[in-house]
Amino acid sequence: MGLGRRLYRGEIDVDFVGKWKLWYSLSGFLLLISLAGLLINGLNLGVEFTGGSVFSFKAQTANIEQVRAAFQEEGVHQPIVQTAGDRWRVTTETLSESTMNQVQTAIAKDFNVPTNQVDIQSIGASWGGEVSQKAWLGLGVFMVAIILYLSMAFEPKMALAAIVALIHDLVITAGVYAWSGFEVTPATLLGFLTILGYSLYDAVVVFDMIKEVTAKLGHTSKQTYSMAANNALNHTLIRSLNTSLVAILPVAAILFIGTTLLGAGTLKDLSLALFVGMIVGTYSSLCVATPLLVTLKEREPKYQAIARRLASSGGKGAKGSKSAAVAKG
Repeated sequence: MGLGRRLYRGEIDVDFVGKWKLWYSLSGFLLLISLAGLLINGLNLGVEFTGGSVFSFKAQTANIEQVRAAFQEEGVHQPIVQTAGDRWRVTTETLSESTMNQVQTAIAKDFNVPTNQVDIQSIGASWGGEVSQKAWLGLGVFMVAIILYLSMAFEPKMALAAIVALIHDLVITAGVYAWSGFEVTPATLLGFLTILGYSLYDAVVVFDMIKEVTAKLGHTSKQTYSMAANNALNHTLIRSLNTSLVAILPVAAILFIGTTLLGAGTLKDLSLALFVGMIVGTYSSLCVATPLLVTLKEREPKYQAIARRLASSGGKGAKGSKSAAVAKG
């Protein structure tokens, strides 16, 4: 509580903007690792996208190795075995109807389950393609809407900074999926779309404060744009961190407790995207979107003039002006 009050009052000033090289280097490293994962491993697309057959049944005394071996004995290659509550869910390549019936009969016999209780679902890849197409369409509409909204509510440069942060968050989250091998399902796409909204919310909170603080800057101002933006960022820091912590805790519970103890496959697909996206989204709004906005704004003649005047005066704004000049490149 004392630390938060001191941050809000400006008694503790974290120089987010001045450390832009550190944040850009860190983000560049994370993006590089994520892109490498996408190129090397690719995404582990679920059966909903690639097509295949899904078997679902109850066998409380069985373990993963036994279930996998039972399918492999019937000629199924690389079955993906998961638990969904008290049921086994096994995903295979696309099988013919006769092969599915053969596997169904064998599984029922091996695990002493009535044949009609071994559920079979055959999914075509065309359905996954339709889902992917709609997801990309939704993402495109979302991006256009965000650009228009931020351009009208704030300004185009804020819209650009927010979009860069959103793309940053998506690529890193996708990279985590690529390296971890977690399956990408329709629930994962929902998680991706959700983190877009969360990341945007955090950026809007920060930008709103920056807009309010920097609106007071004039030719006689004692602060550069970078100093004013950094001050605004520190004022919203506690709110951003508290909001993120409250949101992340239940998601973490679903991811680490629900999936390990309950075997909730669908929840795992969704919660990983939310967990990673919320952490990266909080980071990007503070350390990517704001420094990028400052870099763009400090190129404007008005703010360049303020920075030069304060730098030449050697007064209170000298240090901030120097940081701003460096940020401009």
